[in-house]
Amino acid sequence: MSDVLLDPRADAQPPTQQRAGRGVGKRVLPVLPTVPFFLYIGLFLLVPTVIVVVGAFRTADGSFTLSNLGSLFTGEALAAFGQSIALSALTAVIGAVVGAVLAYALVTAAGNSFVRKIVAAACSVLAQFGGIMLAFAFIATLGSNGTVTRLLASWFGSESDGQWLYGFWGLALIYSYFQIPLMVLVFLPAVEGMRPQWREATETLGGSTWVFWRRVAGPLLAPAFLGSTLLLFANAFSAYATAAALITQYNTLVPLQIRGALISEVNLGQANLAKVLALGMVVIVAVVMALYAWLSRRTERWLG
Repeated sequence: MSDVLLDPRADAQPPTQQRAGRGVGKRVLPVLPTVPFFLYIGLFLLVPTVIVVVGAFRTADGSFTLSNLGSLFTGEALAAFGQSIALSALTAVIGAVVGAVLAYALVTAAGNSFVRKIVAAACSVLAQFGGIMLAFAFIATLGSNGTVTRLLASWFGSESDGQWLYGFWGLALIYSYFQIPLMVLVFLPAVEGMRPQWREATETLGGSTWVFWRRVAGPLLAPAFLGSTLLLFANAFSAYATAAALITQYNTLVPLQIRGALISEVNLGQANLAKVLALGMVVIVAVVMALYAWLSRRTERWLG
């Protein structure tokens, strides 16, 4: 009995405090693995965004001003935004339509999980393939001395200087190269969520395939399709490396104008102009992604 009374463990914390400590540990430990992710987001997304927003309202000497916003409404800036929006919208629609068809074909094909895994893996690689390597691949294929260009010249006598590749339609073709597989990846879960019982119920009630797509599948997949299209738009609108590798002399897109404002040797001190243009891009992408989040919630409500 005396040994128990003299046991130093008798001074341990009360059970309530022990339970409280364990409760805090249970709440903190699951969060620890996400700390590197939030640090990454903070350093490479939030901090640059704050720098851009603050710098857009600063003069060269650091004082507050609203005059920088006038740069967004100049002819050159409006033309660049119009070109960027048109290119992003076109490639988003092309990628959405072709990618949706491919996703549906992949789901309705013979149930071979291996083929589906191979296609998903290929789309994951192609969706991230961009920048200088993608530009070089198209130049080597469709440029003035590209493989396909030389073959067409030798077979059909058609000559091409390949300059179209460096314009709007060339960029649209190149952007579609990574937009289509990205659409397959983001739209495939929605197509897989379609239940066969819905088609069977439609056929039981006398509905045709057209009725099924118009009354059932179409309305259910529409939020996912529109949300994926908006995601493709944001992806193309913010793309830089591929266009920068192809176009070096003209600032036809907003990212290229930002580059020109930062590295121009003719007009120095345009860092704030670059931040104003970046602010315009941030606002457009934020609106698009807000609509995407809203449509994603509607998709989860039906297909979740």
